[in-house]
Amino acid sequence: MALAAAGCGFGAGKEVGEVSLTVTRDYGADRVLPLVHDGASESDTVMRVLDRNAAISTRYGGGFVRSIDGLSEATHDGRRYDWFYYVNGVESPVGAADLSLQGGEAIWWDYRNWSAASRVPAVVGSWPHPMIGGYEGEVHPVTLECREAVAACTAVRGRLEAAGIALAPRGKDGAIRVLVGSWARLREDPAVAQLEEGPGVSGVFADFVPRPRGGYLLAGLDEDGRSARDFGPGAGLVAATRLYDAPPVWIVSGTTARAVTAAAGLLDATHLRDRYAVATDGGGETPLPLRAR
Repeated sequence: MALAAAGCGFGAGKEVGEVSLTVTRDYGADRVLPLVHDGASESDTVMRVLDRNAAISTRYGGGFVRSIDGLSEATHDGRRYDWFYYVNGVESPVGAADLSLQGGEAIWWDYRNWSAASRVPAVVGSWPHPMIGGYEGEVHPVTLECREAVAACTAVRGRLEAAGIALAPRGKDGAIRVLVGSWARLREDPAVAQLEEGPGVSGVFADFVPRPRGGYLLAGLDEDGRSARDFGPGAGLVAATRLYDAPPVWIVSGTTARAVTAAAGLLDATHLRDRYAVATDGGGETPLPLRAR
């Protein structure tokens, strides 16, 4: 949950560049405020940018964001709703008043039901961040790891390079990893394998279900963590997660090689903007999680 305080200061200070501010609800399904581009100074924090551009209220002495534009923390049908925030697609470990800006950041506040996942450590909706711009004030190298799916990996490499993302050699320390391959291969990676433990662990509302005769089916989960849609035998997924405090891992996967290639085709702002994760059955993208009924 987003801890925030409107910090005090004696002046704006030197300008550091422009930042963007996105405010949505329900896992990015609906915009609460129009997208804002705001100039930031060296004294600015995530909270100050929000306070300048939205009507907010706080509690606990100003240390907790209670509402944005009238949308307040609440409980509905036993589900708890609160505000969460991301900077460059990564959930911050510190309060918004304590996170200073360096310029270029994509700030995203989202109001959501967190009954199935109190922590979603990384999302894809700020593409091409954090591969560009880094996270937590530090720029990280980016590596591409291909597991079998040659055509898909070529497509992913092209999307990364088109976005201006320079790739480091595989195995580079501290790298944000982009993994490409069928689920049968990617699940061997410890960070990726977290998806099999549910969204409460991985933050990803998707599950690859073993088929009785071999292979996997991709199931989309709803906000409550329940299976809500079977995407069929040719489905792909683009998602992000983290293993503890390690750098984020992006997952471009699917049930077949063709499905992985279809997922690779979603790597752009048009398909990923304001999404936690996306699935495809070859006919466009479906945001995840799905709406709970």
